[in-house]
Amino acid sequence: MVALAVSSERLDLSGLPTLTIATRNGVPVPLSQIARLKYEYEEPIIWRRNRDIVLTVRGDVVDGVQPPDVSNAIAPKLQQIKDALPYGYRIETGGSIEESAKANVALAAVFPVMAVVMLALLMIQLQSFSRLALVFVTAPLGLIGATGALLIANKPFGFVALLGLIALAGMIMRNTVILVDQIDHDIAEGHTRYQAIIDATVRRARPVVLTALAAILGMIPLARSIFWGPMAITIMGGLLVATVLTLLVVPALYALWFKVRRDEAVAAPAEPVAIPADKDLALPIAAE
Repeated sequence: MVALAVSSERLDLSGLPTLTIATRNGVPVPLSQIARLKYEYEEPIIWRRNRDIVLTVRGDVVDGVQPPDVSNAIAPKLQQIKDALPYGYRIETGGSIEESAKANVALAAVFPVMAVVMLALLMIQLQSFSRLALVFVTAPLGLIGATGALLIANKPFGFVALLGLIALAGMIMRNTVILVDQIDHDIAEGHTRYQAIIDATVRRARPVVLTALAAILGMIPLARSIFWGPMAITIMGGLLVATVLTLLVVPALYALWFKVRRDEAVAAPAEPVAIPADKDLALPIAAE
């Protein structure tokens, strides 16, 4: 029930006990006869989160400082306060760190399925477990350039940067598949394995470099974005370094993996020689 006094009586709290309330029979009764008045402080708005009463403390960071860095710097100072909190009270970190943790959990749920599908597609293309392993071990080549680019650009490694790292691994393995497939194609045409490695690397160097440059240049507009910037920086730096490493490491790794020697040669089958029917064939006979 909500009771509202007239305007002249609303500012005088001492008049609340004498506030009259009409009963069901229409008889006015003072409020003090049917209720006990008690004055207490109460929050005007109670915020709840997951059915718990919550008090949110928010703050902005200055330009040039990343929110995860600020949270990591404040966390040790809040530990003493957390230890002194009574039972039922706790302090949780929200903002970008909380959202990144939620996104990582959602990504981890689908990551096994993504890995299985990726391995299945590579197996269909390569049709060899040894070549599949060779392609798969080249995926971490992008970590060198991605880490250096994030450090130079002063960008955090969060969920968006993780997405860029996953996309970067796919680009690197694609370049490796192109080189390995070209090497196998040259070997099938009769080239020695050593010469096939050299020729395939030289022949595929320009397409690999040009596609990498196209991807790097395409990420430049996103590099200055607050949200997509870490992903763009990860792809740009990782792909730049990984492209060079792919052209140098993959041929050497292929030769090491399949034990290719420089002096090995594949003997080509001799072509049959046609002999005219009207010609006599003289064969030398060694006398004993």
